[in-house]
Amino acid sequence: MTISALTWTEFFGGIFLLFLGGELLVRGAVAFAQKLGVSPLLIGATFVAFGTSAPELVVSIGAAARGVVDIAIGNVLGSNLANLLLILGVTAALRPIVIGPKVVRRDSITLLFSTAAVTGLAFADIIPRYAGAIMILLLLCHVGYGYWKERREATLKANDINDYLESRSSDINTKPLWVSSCFLIIGITGVIFGAHFLVESGTTMARAVGISEAVIGLTVVALGTSLPELATSVTAAIKRHGDVALGNILGSSLFNLLGILGAVALVHPAPIPNVIANLDIWVLLGITCLVLIPVLIGWQLGRVAGCILLFLYVLYIVHHFI
Repeated sequence: MTISALTWTEFFGGIFLLFLGGELLVRGAVAFAQKLGVSPLLIGATFVAFGTSAPELVVSIGAAARGVVDIAIGNVLGSNLANLLLILGVTAALRPIVIGPKVVRRDSITLLFSTAAVTGLAFADIIPRYAGAIMILLLLCHVGYGYWKERREATLKANDINDYLESRSSDINTKPLWVSSCFLIIGITGVIFGAHFLVESGTTMARAVGISEAVIGLTVVALGTSLPELATSVTAAIKRHGDVALGNILGSSLFNLLGILGAVALVHPAPIPNVIANLDIWVLLGITCLVLIPVLIGWQLGRVAGCILLFLYVLYIVHHFI
């Protein structure tokens, strides 16, 4: 069975809409929050992380609602692998990341334990609805506690996020509120339609070439939905805000694992595909430990480390398609 030109158009059109929609969603959310006087801490912890993870959210919930749970779970785990290998690798290769372990300790530890907990669910072969509810509750508690704690301590991270947001959108405060609202509306619309096209075309491609939907979710769909994180992190790295890029990657990964996977389980109790339970979820756990333990110790993520992460991601993708 051949893949039609319409399917290819839907696929690349979906990726383009996800990228454009995610970018506008982040810009609109940040501008809207600043206009309303919301703290930069809250913007960094919620609005930016949500904006860059919105494609994964819409794709995964849409896939779960259509009963294509394999793509939904594959997209979440594949997006986290793309975050830790591809996006962090590109970021470190462009600009070495030097950051004190205290700044990212809370997010790193939470991500490590969350990944280990989801790996444990592989033994049950399914993520039940109550587990999904617990995941979402844990995410809300984590974000709420982080906001409360950093408001009290006024850490360096707060200043870095503020500087980054200013450098990312220097004219953000000069835009009227209706422009920010339009960015939000257009961004959400682009993400929704892009997600629909990507899921439909990805499913068609999987069936046409005989590749499982789980593998398509882990690789092609995950890469497409990770484009906003890639754009945001590369921008931060170029502007010498590598720590903010790392914070965005950690926050997005947490949102993916707890928020999106939890939401998928609430929509449709999620049986874990064998290919994921036997391999990919363990790869994710290993990569999370490989990346975050050195970060917790305080090691620098330099260009060599970035190239190694990129090489591992290429090996992972090639393995699945071969």
